[in-house]
Amino acid sequence: MRAAVLQLSAQGLSSTKLYNYIRIAHKKGVRVLVLGEYILNPFFKELEAMSISMIQEQAAQQTTILKELSTTYQMTIIAPLIIVKNKKIYKTVAKFAPNSTTYYQQQILINYPHWNEEKFFANEVKKLQSPMIFKVDGFKFAVMSGFELHFDELWHSVSAKNVDCVVVPSVSTFDSYERWKALILSRAFTHNCYILRANRIGEYKEKDLNWSFYGDSILASPDGELLSHLGNKEELMLVDMSHTEVVQSRRAWGFKEMLNRRV
Repeated sequence: MRAAVLQLSAQGLSSTKLYNYIRIAHKKGVRVLVLGEYILNPFFKELEAMSISMIQEQAAQQTTILKELSTTYQMTIIAPLIIVKNKKIYKTVAKFAPNSTTYYQQQILINYPHWNEEKFFANEVKKLQSPMIFKVDGFKFAVMSGFELHFDELWHSVSAKNVDCVVVPSVSTFDSYERWKALILSRAFTHNCYILRANRIGEYKEKDLNWSFYGDSILASPDGELLSHLGNKEELMLVDMSHTEVVQSRRAWGFKEMLNRRV
């Protein structure tokens, strides 16, 4: 399975870079392409100052573009997207496949005083469901938002459904570089699956606080090793993953079998 991460800053309504990079990815044989959070839409803090109609217009245009690109290049595109339904704003991750579009509504939102997405967005707080799970060429993916990566409950479905790769669009900032890397590698190892994390770059300035989004998009192996990563610049990262490697890792460590013996 050849996949790619497109590490960008916020693009707004501009589609030129998306077209150019996706053409390159197509030529390289990429089947799944992943974008970070708040690339197609402004950052959460900026959304607070925008009208609902403007947010809706932006989402409609980006959706049209991504559907066209997915169909034209026969590529599955994973893209965090802010959408509007019945005048309410939702934070989602969209899967644009050549013949269909699916939305995963983020289940756990940040609710800290300085970064309260839960208060702003209309996403329902309810019992946790499985993350979005889908296959491309027999290779099984799951999708979680960056913040959701922290919660054990969402990983139960990943293990139960034998997911090969967890795709993680994120918007990590401040001094969290080492902590995020440790979390991703640990999760990949304990669940013996790939984790493909796409983080955005750029910055947002709020009074005396500078939100610097540092990139460091990562591919972690099923053995918890760092296979590939980017710096803090705009870049396209191509990665190759193998279902066979996932199976071999699970057989070697036997974590799931040890638990099944106790059921």
